[in-house]
Amino acid sequence: MAIKLTLQGLFIYMAMAAYLLAFLISLYNGEKTGKILFGVGFLMCVAAFVYRWFQTGHVPMQNLFEVFVTMGVLVYPLSVFCRRALRVGAEAFDMLSGVIVLVPAGFFFSAEPKQLPPALQSWLFAPHVAVYMVSYVLMGKATIQAMGQLMRFKATAQNHLVDFEKGTYRMISFGFPLMTLGLVLGSWWGHLAWSDYWGWDPKELWALVTWLVYVLYLHFRSYYGRRHPAVCSILALNGMAAIVITLLWANLARLFAGLHSYAF
Repeated sequence: MAIKLTLQGLFIYMAMAAYLLAFLISLYNGEKTGKILFGVGFLMCVAAFVYRWFQTGHVPMQNLFEVFVTMGVLVYPLSVFCRRALRVGAEAFDMLSGVIVLVPAGFFFSAEPKQLPPALQSWLFAPHVAVYMVSYVLMGKATIQAMGQLMRFKATAQNHLVDFEKGTYRMISFGFPLMTLGLVLGSWWGHLAWSDYWGWDPKELWALVTWLVYVLYLHFRSYYGRRHPAVCSILALNGMAAIVITLLWANLARLFAGLHSYAF
């Protein structure tokens, strides 16, 4: 664990503090103040993201430090979009999610700037990673909804928000096509970079496993979801577990390091 005593680190820690305060205040019926602090945290994340971009000279999505900063940026706009467009609530836990995704960037992964390796110097770099990051944040929100359903919490009827089971479905239905696009772009990119659409790299394998878990969720929910909502929620949680393995274990397990080892 290493504290980052830099301007970039300051932006990250200020974002974490704002997200955490927003979460705590929202729990005590301070919705308006919580939303303001949520926005402040977002701006601090944007500052860290832009700082990193100028520091490295490329879109900051190369390694795990940059990926977690990117997800910290995405949490706020996706939370607002999901509430307004999809009527999926639980924003307080989106604020907590912002803290969680920034912890690895703030304390665990190196912020040492690195040049893009030749394999990443492609126009597919930004869209491939970006669609995955958006889908991961959406699936994280689906996980929160699934946990709410399993714990039998009742979603508030304020502003016509959907219940937790429908919220889980809407998040996965919106995130799954993006995850599919990320898989397709990655395969195409692999062909351009390594002359092979699929190499059974550990991260490729776990990305496929993750995709298949959500395929199973969508099929099961379509046929049996109304009778077995708890099973759907458990499948959603398994999907999130597969994402964590894809994002962390497949990158960090040195024994199984593959073509995606640049993500360290």
